[in-house]
Amino acid sequence: MHYFSYRNGLLFCEQVPLEEIAKELGTPLYVYSYRTLERHYEVFRDALKELDHLICYSVKANSNLAVIRTFAQKGAGADVVSGGELFRALKAGVDPKRIVFSGVGKSPEELRYALEVGVLMINVESGEELRLLASLASEKGIRAPMSIRVNPDVDPLTHPYISTGLRSSKFGLEMKEAYELFRWASRNSHLEVVGISCHIGSQITDLGPFLEAFGKIKEFFFTLKGAGIDVRMVDLGGGLGITYRDEEPPHPSEYGKALAELVKGMECTFVFEPGRVLVGNAGVLVTKVLYRKENGGKRFVVVDAAMNDLIRPTLYKAYHEILPCRLEERPKVKVDIVGPICETGDYLAKDREIAEPMPGEFLAVMSAGAYGFSMSSNYNSRPRVAEVMVKDDKFWVVRKRESYEDLIRGEDIPEFLT
Repeated sequence: MHYFSYRNGLLFCEQVPLEEIAKELGTPLYVYSYRTLERHYEVFRDALKELDHLICYSVKANSNLAVIRTFAQKGAGADVVSGGELFRALKAGVDPKRIVFSGVGKSPEELRYALEVGVLMINVESGEELRLLASLASEKGIRAPMSIRVNPDVDPLTHPYISTGLRSSKFGLEMKEAYELFRWASRNSHLEVVGISCHIGSQITDLGPFLEAFGKIKEFFFTLKGAGIDVRMVDLGGGLGITYRDEEPPHPSEYGKALAELVKGMECTFVFEPGRVLVGNAGVLVTKVLYRKENGGKRFVVVDAAMNDLIRPTLYKAYHEILPCRLEERPKVKVDIVGPICETGDYLAKDREIAEPMPGEFLAVMSAGAYGFSMSSNYNSRPRVAEVMVKDDKFWVVRKRESYEDLIRGEDIPEFLT
């Protein structure tokens, strides 16, 4: 459930018309519903009540400080995959002892940072990373809390770009290699074996892949226990999908119930890293119609949002519902909704049937709260858009729109060119 709905022909976020926000702040802009974020977190948390668990919000889905802070105030930790995300989580008030540092390519500087602030666990993804971590911990005279990400070789049945649990993936390690590294780590005086990690992909809409992967992790857990390696945390990652169009993902309660049955007998804390399922349907991208045109019998609606603002349609051929911010009784037309970027791939929708929008009107690109702003860029030297959070009948700018001066901050022209 989300808090975007029509009232008297206007599309509201909670108790504020999106059109009102767009007119005051300009477009494009992202708008997030606090009540939706709150509700999604509480539903996910309650679904896991039968398990000893820790929820670590996946910061990569939406790294806005206000969003991270919303979940932190509810008791969530954070799953981070870079030094920058770690910095953001700390700035948002997340307890470092509730932060898991994941990612296949952590630099030495990022690992040092994680050790300095004292994160809960570093999810290691290769033998070389493990040996580096041990060396860095030795330099500091400490023990590094770590887990090893295991690749269960399970097809998550999702888009290949966001499948991470197959043998051919860059992520994780096969169980045989992971087992030997666990044994090596357990004998190293500068490593503290904390847990096992697993994450098979994103936007998964079937429980089958989850249960298959978790079954393999359970077996591996007891293998490690049998070898005298005390694993007290099992990080099961995230990946639970949402509805963009006609998907029917399992409800978090189904996920929690099935998991509670599967993991019986495992005495450990389970770590979960939800991202999209918490924020995806809690945000929209609001854009203004600029022009209409026709080429070769094909109709286009040109808007001021582009692929640099929301790359999912271009990158994944992803579907996002697009709704008018003000309902008008007009015939439906089939159009491509495109942006100003100089790329043929710059579109938000193709062959979409919609009541024909007029220049100056506003459209809402739905389900844009996850991997929207966090994947945006300055391509074509376009300033990144503002982000807004709505709570009840008020709204706040939680990230200012960039200016042209922001675009060149940090750049300099060398003397030989002046």
